[in-house]
Amino acid sequence: MNGIVPLYKPKGNTSGACVYRLRHLLQEKKIGHTGTLDPDVDGVLVLCVGQATKLVNRLMDSHKIYQGQVTLGVATTTEDASGEVIAHKPLAQPFDKQVIQAAMQQLTGTIDQTPPLYSAVKVKGRRLYEYARLHEPVERPTRRVTIYNFQMLADPFFNTATQQQTINFTVECSKGTYIRTLAVQLGELLQVPAHMSALTRSYGSGFGLAQTFSFTDIETQLAQGRRDFLLPLDCAIPQMSHYELSPLQWQLVQNGHWLTLPEQTAPELALYYHRVLKAIYQRQTQRFVPQLMLLNNDR
Repeated sequence: MNGIVPLYKPKGNTSGACVYRLRHLLQEKKIGHTGTLDPDVDGVLVLCVGQATKLVNRLMDSHKIYQGQVTLGVATTTEDASGEVIAHKPLAQPFDKQVIQAAMQQLTGTIDQTPPLYSAVKVKGRRLYEYARLHEPVERPTRRVTIYNFQMLADPFFNTATQQQTINFTVECSKGTYIRTLAVQLGELLQVPAHMSALTRSYGSGFGLAQTFSFTDIETQLAQGRRDFLLPLDCAIPQMSHYELSPLQWQLVQNGHWLTLPEQTAPELALYYHRVLKAIYQRQTQRFVPQLMLLNNDR
């Protein structure tokens, strides 16, 4: 079984648990995801089945879009709403909208981030959250990410009872960005503790929320003998030039042979046989050589 499943991940589930559940539903072991979502985050989680697992890295490279909420006045251990409070500073008055917008603008472009201590980033072969749970000191690596757009979705809300301010936002960013950390960085610029209090991934790996299937959708389709949720592999490469192989060329490709295709000038080619994606070849001077083989793809 081969294909791509744009899943709607519900809150309360880990990405790994979603993979495990789909393996059980499809009776297919070879399934992977294209970018972890924290348990408290819902939204787009693209899963790759069978031969599609070879395309995971390509899907992960795409930009992502989120909608969420930052709460100013409180910081937590995990940088989101699930952690323990480690800093609390009641706001005497709300920040002006223009001040918040200016701070968000400072966080737009290429920025450095230090991943949260409670995250799956590996240091010396161990996840950061393992160090955190054992209360062991660890030096967290800094990574460089790109924030393409970071804006408010509505006027910020000030809660006079808690003396906290919430900001509903949208952010478009590169892979590897921690939105939790971005929320903390916004608080740092405003000189107040902050955390990410809600988050939804609305776009990732080339798919939007409207294109996703819930587990209920998948279970219903399977009960009806349908698999509309399982999309063909070429959904991962919609912009790549296509080339239909002749029977002789198909024999060469099956043996990993290079091809001479003088009329083709694209840097990469998606090779099809009988209209089914079978390989991705890369151009080297006057010939195309294998880059990714998908010979067992059947759809």
